[in-house]
Amino acid sequence: MTPVEIFAGDGPIVLGLPHTGTRLPDNIFERLTELGKTLSDTDWHIERLYDDLLPGVTTVRATFHRYVIDANRDPTGASLYPGQNTTGLVPLTDFDGQAIWLTPPDPVEVQHRRAAYHSVYHNALESELHRVREQHGIAILYDCHSIRSQIPFLFEGTLPDFNIGTDEGRTCAPEIEQAVKSICIDAEDYSSVINGRFKGGWTTRHYGRPEHNIHAVQMELAQSTYLRSESLPFDYDRDKADRLRPFLKEILNNLAELAPTLARSSS
Repeated sequence: MTPVEIFAGDGPIVLGLPHTGTRLPDNIFERLTELGKTLSDTDWHIERLYDDLLPGVTTVRATFHRYVIDANRDPTGASLYPGQNTTGLVPLTDFDGQAIWLTPPDPVEVQHRRAAYHSVYHNALESELHRVREQHGIAILYDCHSIRSQIPFLFEGTLPDFNIGTDEGRTCAPEIEQAVKSICIDAEDYSSVINGRFKGGWTTRHYGRPEHNIHAVQMELAQSTYLRSESLPFDYDRDKADRLRPFLKEILNNLAELAPTLARSSS
């Protein structure tokens, strides 16, 4: 199994897709509970939702499932949200707090998975960010995610449609945060929040270094915005997606247009 798929574009935007993969080696899959085998915590169809929205975009996509190892978690295992319910580097439960393993991996196996999957994905992502920055003087990482809109184990109530994460503005220039925020706020019939329950995962926080001309923002979409149902079989809803995609396209195009100005201002 190839852990990562890369499309190297010639523009300033890099899309990270750490949670769309559904592949697990047989010896890992067979150790999941029946609940775990549903893979319900996948960022379903996100690669399809963002397909062909921006010419020249680079994409880095993990093909392995987050139950193998979570490519958006700190490789040390440190929690991104101390004191809050969350899932770890290798999740032991699903998003509802239910056990997903018949035989959980031991620390030695976790380290093996980290080397075989997590590191491979991030080596590729880092390489593409540096390549793009070398070409354009700037790289903007837009990390693509989605999640069910109601998960009491993780958060109260119903999640907004657009959840923008910049770690309280640390991971990108203010102009980037504002560009994304303004489009989401103006999107009719959609709700939005910035740095709410999701402030950006390890990927956004690790790579977002505006002082080094690498900017990062995470977009966590409520799956109700583009899925027919937020339960099995998690089918893609073309009508919903067609209403949503123009806003995502506007975000990416605005960031691409903003990139040369930011690159010049930092030179």
